[in-house]
Amino acid sequence: MNEDVVWRRDVYRELNLNDDANAGLYYPAESSGSQMNLFTYIFKLMMVGPSHGGINVYQYRLDGNERFTDDALVKPLTFLDDHHIFYERTDRGVHIDDSDIPSSEVKGYYIKECSYYDQISATFHTKIIALCPIMERADDFGDGTTKYPLFWVKYDDLAPLLAKRTIMVSNINNAAMMSLDDYFTMNRYKGKIYKTANMQGKNLAQYCKNDTALNKEQLRIENEIVSFEKNIWGDQAKKDSLDKVTNGDKKILKASRPMNRRASDHSTTVKIRRQKQSSSLTGNARVTVRRQRH
Repeated sequence: MNEDVVWRRDVYRELNLNDDANAGLYYPAESSGSQMNLFTYIFKLMMVGPSHGGINVYQYRLDGNERFTDDALVKPLTFLDDHHIFYERTDRGVHIDDSDIPSSEVKGYYIKECSYYDQISATFHTKIIALCPIMERADDFGDGTTKYPLFWVKYDDLAPLLAKRTIMVSNINNAAMMSLDDYFTMNRYKGKIYKTANMQGKNLAQYCKNDTALNKEQLRIENEIVSFEKNIWGDQAKKDSLDKVTNGDKKILKASRPMNRRASDHSTTVKIRRQKQSSSLTGNARVTVRRQRH
């Protein structure tokens, strides 16, 4: 994405992995051989680190905004201790069994999504900027579950690695597979907007009084983005109405042209008749009588 784009809209969505559109990101809940879900793959890349082909992850701040700076980097061992993930220290480093990775507890994701118009190629795009896995754990008293946003990941760091992993995209045809990168690039996920990039830094829940107002605001923002994409080259409805007016004017002109010809033919005929009458009258006036001489 060029930095000098003329229009862009940043929104934050929450993906529920119980939805069929997102279920491929959750299953298998526990790793089985080479099969693993998205969080397990991200977790292993975090533990490896960028120096060994892995990735960096960044703190989830209280305001929910992402910040990809060195002071916001998450240290893997600190992350394990903070979330009570069991690990063993060995001569080769830290060892974690797949059964100890809390992949089944990650049941959602926050994503930052950017919709923008590229004036250079004259095209409209929607791009993922960042991902944040959400872990759900039961409360100490068993009254419910609490959501724990874990960390932010830059999608550009993750994309080349996601191109190597596949995901099932159909419950009917289990042979229908695509790469995780294609899944996100083609926007096959489904999620509700919970925040937009705005000058006040507020999320939707902070200025929507109830669930009804929240749903209306989410729909309004969705329609704004869709409307801009549809009307990049102008409002199609107005174009159609102008075309109808233009076509109507053409029909009127076509219908009026034969009448004008008849009128012109009629006027020509009248002129010819008048000329004949005038010429006949003039000819009678010129008749003279010669006198004969005796």
